[in-house]
Amino acid sequence: MRIGQLAERTNVSTRLLRYYEDQDLLTPDRAANGYRDYSERLVDRVVQIRGLLDAGMTTAIIRQILPCLDDPCTIHVTDATPELIAALEHQREQMDARIACLAKNRNAISAYLDSVRGR
Repeated sequence: MRIGQLAERTNVSTRLLRYYEDQDLLTPDRAANGYRDYSERLVDRVVQIRGLLDAGMTTAIIRQILPCLDDPCTIHVTDATPELIAALEHQREQMDARIACLAKNRNAISAYLDSVRGR
């Protein structure tokens, strides 16, 4: 698919998709005419990248862990530095805090809706 199609399907601008390429987060194939050709699997990859960025991860960390995210059951990391491990632990703690906050807010909204609806 062309970059415009990927942008439309993922709700990510073409400019941002090119940035992901520059950051080595995406690697599209190239057609004979030089145009980028994005495979179907890159739709999920872009969604995954967006989720990691939204969770506060940097592109540098994402670039390092992205190959391991395709199939976590077969992770074989040989070059994980202590800094990367510390950064990932910190990111996980931040995600856990966000999840707890979201769950608390979801429960509060549910209680409010139940009250408003007279349940």
